Amino acid sequence: MTHETDELNPRSQRDHGGGLDCAMGMHGGARADWIDLSTGINPHPYPVEGLSPEDWTSLPDHGAFAQLCAAARTFWRVPETAAILPAAGASALIARLPALAPVGAVQITMPTYNEHAAAFTAQGWKVQPDGAAQARVIVHPNNPDGRIWQSEDADAPLTVIDESFCDVVPEASLIRLSDRPGVVVLKSFGKFWGLAGLRLGFAVGQPALIARLNDLTGPWAASGPALRIGTQALNDASWAKSTRARLAKEANRLDALMTGKGAQLVGGTTLFRLYRVDSALAWQDRLARSQIWSRIFPYSDTYLRLGLPPENGWARLEAAL
Repeated sequence: MTHETDELNPRSQRDHGGGLDCAMGMHGGARADWIDLSTGINPHPYPVEGLSPEDWTSLPDHGAFAQLCAAARTFWRVPETAAILPAAGASALIARLPALAPVGAVQITMPTYNEHAAAFTAQGWKVQPDGAAQARVIVHPNNPDGRIWQSEDADAPLTVIDESFCDVVPEASLIRLSDRPGVVVLKSFGKFWGLAGLRLGFAVGQPALIARLNDLTGPWAASGPALRIGTQALNDASWAKSTRARLAKEANRLDALMTGKGAQLVGGTTLFRLYRVDSALAWQDRLARSQIWSRIFPYSDTYLRLGLPPENGWARLEAAL
């Protein structure tokens, strides 16, 4: 039997949400039949509009990158002395971050998003759960339990602060640390704005550090459509404000539904909720029989994570439970 505090093996436990192909293989149905609650992607995505033919046919120019970075700097209140690098999703940046420092030990408190450990391990680093190290990764808020970190936790020569889910709690952001030596703050566009397929993420840090990361990602690291849509969304503060309120309301609704069925709330964010149940595998199987996919973890028999259902999915979820 495994437990929530077990250390992950980054090579063998590189699991993710999603995976509807696997769900369909086990339980049948077509993709359109399923409700995927295994990710923390906003089920109410930002409306995509205003794309031009040139967004698809031309290489992105410097002006488009500059407009996106200006919008990102305002939205996230990035310090003026920090630089911003857009890329094809936060995962593309995570894979390259270990190359920013000499190989050594990296502290990653488990459980958390496992791509960080996998990326460091792939480049020869030793992953350790605690103690002093040459690098440290903090996922803020943490995935899957929603833990909020503090500025004093950014204490390694290379510190990666993954804020992929922080847009639901902007007041907790540690973006103010991004102008410190050795600190890189990651931002994900796909989660809060619900457009994961667009593949857009950002790294924020001191200019010299971001320039080195830019050398690793190469030119045109974000597509023309991503630049256009990202700029529009980051300039739309009213959509962000109303979306935060909507997500909070729906997270409370999900908690009431789950705890009413015997689950115990562990934590999470307003984009995903983590529950303790008697058997995570049994709960996943029960939901899957109604073609609702959930997230369980290789290090816990009792953790079940659910994202928010779409508007037409609430009745199906309640019936499945």
